[in-house]
Amino acid sequence: MKLIADGEAGLLAAGDRTIPCSIGRAGLIAAADKREGDGASPIGIWPIRGVLLRPDRLDLPIGLQLPWRWIRPSDGWSDDVRDPAYNRPVRRPHSFSSETLWREDGLYDLIVVLGHNDAPVVPGAGSAIFLHCRREGAATEGCVAIDKGALLALLPVLAPGDAIEIR
Repeated sequence: MKLIADGEAGLLAAGDRTIPCSIGRAGLIAAADKREGDGASPIGIWPIRGVLLRPDRLDLPIGLQLPWRWIRPSDGWSDDVRDPAYNRPVRRPHSFSSETLWREDGLYDLIVVLGHNDAPVVPGAGSAIFLHCRREGAATEGCVAIDKGALLALLPVLAPGDAIEIR
């Protein structure tokens, strides 16, 4: 399945479902122009790599076909362009800057990892581009976000080889 995130309309199309979504606070940007910390969602087609789940807030979704793992309080994602592990999961504390995945606001209770800037990784071209839980009315830092219930309902229909198009 290919998901389509229409940034201007604020909608994610998933088969016959249309789901309200949020994108980056700075809107959309061409993938070639994406930079770390710019707050923009990169235009393009990004493979779905896997799922990260917070075990104290979610049960394992029935029918999940994607690779997955539970996140831990020490999990992070490197966002420091000087870090050899840039745009990769890391264990915190980490000697370089990293985003905390174990958040109190619920936005990362469920994370679908997208294959933006990961094959190969280009330092500074953007990190931690995810499909994650949404806070209504709030933009993201460059990700795509939908309501947690909608994301949970979507998981069983996603499979290895699927992608999301951000446009």
